[in-house]
Amino acid sequence: MTHQIELIINGEHYELMVKANKTLLELLREDLDLTGTKMGCGTGDCGACTVLLDNRPVNACLVLAVEARGKEIVTIEGLAQGETLHPLQQAFIDHGAVQCGFCTPGMILTAKALLDNNPNPTEPMIRRAIAGNICRCTGYTKIVKAIMAVASR
Repeated sequence: MTHQIELIINGEHYELMVKANKTLLELLREDLDLTGTKMGCGTGDCGACTVLLDNRPVNACLVLAVEARGKEIVTIEGLAQGETLHPLQQAFIDHGAVQCGFCTPGMILTAKALLDNNPNPTEPMIRRAIAGNICRCTGYTKIVKAIMAVASR
């Protein structure tokens, strides 16, 4: 069974036909070629597939595409303005917070949601916000420092 959905992804309006069991992750990666959203565990445990759904971080592997009907989605591809990186993207580079890069899109989008809601979080608040995003390469110190560098001080 397929359903017609309308949604906005990275500022662009889409009208799509999707199967009832297709996840938002599959829609983004397979149908729209937005491969910055990563498939990690597929069970909502790692955060690699994090996107913003109406400005809230969600695991795209756990959201059915039909549940996103009428919503606004932001993926990592939607953050930069042309050639100018979003401040969080630049801070991750500047602070060496990117290693293999697999967790980076989810970390950045989670951090964006945090900073949009609280522009001046404490370090414990940052660590709590990114707790659902697993990084196998770092001890999170550089990631936290990158986020803190963007936070209003």
